[in-house]
Amino acid sequence: MRGLSGKTAIVTGAGNGIGRATAIRLAAEGVNVCIAEVDGSAGDEVVTAITGDGGEAFAVEADVSDPTRCAAVVDRTIDRYGALHILVNNAGIVEPGNIETQTYDEYKRQMAVSADGTFLGCKYAVPAMTKSGGGSIINMASIASKRGVHNVAAYCAAKGAIEALSRAVAVHCLIEKNNVRCNSIHPGSIDTPMVRGIGPKLVAAGLVGKQAPNSPPPAQQRLGEPLDIANLVLFLASDESKFISGQEFVPDGGISAVMAPFPS
Repeated sequence: MRGLSGKTAIVTGAGNGIGRATAIRLAAEGVNVCIAEVDGSAGDEVVTAITGDGGEAFAVEADVSDPTRCAAVVDRTIDRYGALHILVNNAGIVEPGNIETQTYDEYKRQMAVSADGTFLGCKYAVPAMTKSGGGSIINMASIASKRGVHNVAAYCAAKGAIEALSRAVAVHCLIEKNNVRCNSIHPGSIDTPMVRGIGPKLVAAGLVGKQAPNSPPPAQQRLGEPLDIANLVLFLASDESKFISGQEFVPDGGISAVMAPFPS
């Protein structure tokens, strides 16, 4: 992909799922990758996979909801590689709960990891990218910020915050003329540990079995692969997308275009 070889990226939540696939895909194109992951052993495993294939990567154990740790991730990446060109704010968590059953602590934790983590990543990355001559920020939102998903209320709120923040960052960078772009990705259901794990949680919480208006029927649902999202990240990180900023991309296999029947 044009303009990627030799550049430097930070990928948060890169220990598994979309983050892992993204880190490996970027490294395969010659990008130096910082694996920012709260699970240190998972981060180390991704580094081993990348370096074993001839790529360059290192891991930093970091909770993205901690401002000090977020700043340290950027600093350590600059110390190691001398610049920062790509940030993928991917870290996120989900806990089941509708607006009546979701606890405030669950809400705060999901907002802290997804929304606060994205805010902090952008805050510290933008000046570093400006000094590096520009860059691309890719924020991982969700189809849940586009459609009502009743049984993960806090998750919807967190991803909606990411969607709005991404536009604000893009406009700020446009005004500052710092050559930094920011876009958001809104995946549908992707075959990741988080998506595989939410089903049993919903069952345990008694939140399945009630279909909301205009939700897609089960027969039309299918899972994408983490690589499907990683390939889109690759495009948005590269010079191939140099005229794209402030936009929202919805890779969901077309499910959001489905007009589902109103349940009886």
